[in-house]
Amino acid sequence: MESYLIFKDLAIIIIFAKVCGLIARKLHAPQVVGEIIAGLLVGPSLFGLVEQTDFLMQMAEIGVVLLMFSAGLGTNLKELLKTGPIALAIACAGVFVPMIGGYFLFSCFYGFGAVGSEAFLRALFSGVILTATSVSITVQALRELGHLKGRVGTTILSAAIIDDVIGIIVLTFVIGMKNPESNSVEVVINTVLFFLIGGVLGCILYRIFRKLDQRYPHRRRIPILSLSLCMALAYCAERYFGIADITGAYVAGVILCSLEDSDYVAEKMDISSYMLFGPVFFASIGLKTDISGFTLSMLGFSIGFVLVGLIMKIVGCGLMAKVFRFSNADALKIGVGMMTRGEVALIVSQKGLSAGLMEPIFFTPVIFLIVVSSIMTPIVLKILYSRDPKET
Repeated sequence: MESYLIFKDLAIIIIFAKVCGLIARKLHAPQVVGEIIAGLLVGPSLFGLVEQTDFLMQMAEIGVVLLMFSAGLGTNLKELLKTGPIALAIACAGVFVPMIGGYFLFSCFYGFGAVGSEAFLRALFSGVILTATSVSITVQALRELGHLKGRVGTTILSAAIIDDVIGIIVLTFVIGMKNPESNSVEVVINTVLFFLIGGVLGCILYRIFRKLDQRYPHRRRIPILSLSLCMALAYCAERYFGIADITGAYVAGVILCSLEDSDYVAEKMDISSYMLFGPVFFASIGLKTDISGFTLSMLGFSIGFVLVGLIMKIVGCGLMAKVFRFSNADALKIGVGMMTRGEVALIVSQKGLSAGLMEPIFFTPVIFLIVVSSIMTPIVLKILYSRDPKET
């Protein structure tokens, strides 16, 4: 392929992603949904304007790494420590209950497999997709309702952050099981080692970056060095520990999230991600989605996937909230607030496709879940809070 053709592909992807993203936002849906639809429009499933190439796949990989780095930068460690065991317990329930539900749903449709078999891992990965929580939509809804700073709002926010951390660990473990040269014990050891070394190294690197930040506040050299750290940890995670590169990128973000200029670093990262790498990543999902194989059976699975994804979050998080003596109404609010899905679910799906744990056609139910949960969550929260006084 002539090298100059990449510019045509990028131009098409960027303009379609922007237009479709704006339309999605006008319809009160997440902008990423529009960018995924843009990929469907320009890809082989519909207009055939762009083909998936190695170059676009590598661009998309950079995009997903930058997204997870930004997610790490957005982590509030003080909030995590403050909420403590309550948020942790709710997050654990919000991960494992949907994962079990997703596993049984997939197995009921496509058959149960022996532990460690291909069928077992595919079913388990279907559950892993359901573990992710996208709290951004919930945060906006609670802010508009005047309940973001209350006990329920704080619990949802903290549990969602911990939820993503646990989900990434589970993803790393399941992808590690897919490697025929590894075993479960090795996967656990490598994962634990990475986080232990990352924790020790993180403390050292944080001190170095803090001194640099104090000496050169609000200078572009800090975001540049931060990006270098992100790429280095993403490489080390894959190369030396055999775990997902996005895990390394996320850890890099967490290491730097407490810097005074962390927002400045995130702002600079968002420029590259928003302008180029993000649209390419989300559009690449549409490019990979093969709707030609969408059958009535897949439609049934998609409906079940959405229902299980929504209900299991409410059940898992809501029941655990009840254990910590939240009222029935507040426990329901926490469950509903945790059921939104977004970028992390797409990132998990992308890694599963790369690892051979899912087929392209299964992007369709994931997209359905994101759209439905993003629309339903603000509406249901508004109904649940309609009789409550605003918290100050």
